[in-house]
Amino acid sequence: MLDLIIDARPASLGNGFNVRRILPYRLRRMLGPFIFMDHGGPVNFTAEQAPGMDVLPHPHIGLSTVSYLFDGQVTHRDSLGVEQIIRPGEVNWMTAGRGIAHSERFEDPVTLAGGRLEMIQTWVALPETHEEDTPSFENYQPHELPIFTDTGVWLRLIAGDAFGLTNHVTTHSPLFYAHVVLQPGTPFGLPVGYPERGAYVAKGTVEVNGHRYGAGQLLVFTRGIDPVITAIEPATIMLLGGEPLGERFIWWNFVSSRKERIEQAKADWEAGRIALPPNDNQVFIPLPHDQSKPAGSGTPPPQPLS
Repeated sequence: MLDLIIDARPASLGNGFNVRRILPYRLRRMLGPFIFMDHGGPVNFTAEQAPGMDVLPHPHIGLSTVSYLFDGQVTHRDSLGVEQIIRPGEVNWMTAGRGIAHSERFEDPVTLAGGRLEMIQTWVALPETHEEDTPSFENYQPHELPIFTDTGVWLRLIAGDAFGLTNHVTTHSPLFYAHVVLQPGTPFGLPVGYPERGAYVAKGTVEVNGHRYGAGQLLVFTRGIDPVITAIEPATIMLLGGEPLGERFIWWNFVSSRKERIEQAKADWEAGRIALPPNDNQVFIPLPHDQSKPAGSGTPPPQPLS
């Protein structure tokens, strides 16, 4: 029924913003094409704390970053000149391809006045045929993301195809990603037709096959088994998975099917060949120089939220 249970580990982004890191994990590098998952917050901070919480410009290659908020708002700026505020229920989908830099800053007056911030960030690895694509960015509004409701169930499809729902979020390989809220006693299944599937419990408690699981746990399910997840108390879960892409190497913010491509990305960032956001180019995160962990093994050095 369950291949693995991954407990989120505390991780610091190095700027006072602590998150729960779910993927990658030493026993499970990827789930379908998903290679990274962080749960940030809920956190309250003041205007004085905000500058230290900002995620300064940093680079990516070979992946799409997916930002999804429960509370608060974040301002995204990138090398393409995009400046986009993301709010709860929206999706920011940035495809790095051959290389992009972006920042995330906390500039919302409500958040700065002590409002809550909570978000989930994932990285979706790109198929080899798309790893060197031209970078792109899309923001999808809530009305573009289909919602399903039933007794005790509320679901928003963030990306992909699941439960007969689909949307226009651009993806590059078969996957599903959904935000689900269950009321106590409500049973719910997983999408069928995908070889790798998981459920991250963001809030509350659920039961699967007589065992209970709580917030901060990613349940990775056995192939070919169709489990039933039942909420014990009000629960928020993120369903994700899809077709595996094959081996990927990850170092800092770089993902690739080739180790040498990651080495090139390191050199490109140090040499300034990956452009900074034109409207946020005064500071940036330098390349980490802890090279004790080669690309593709162990835990990558501390990394930005996305």
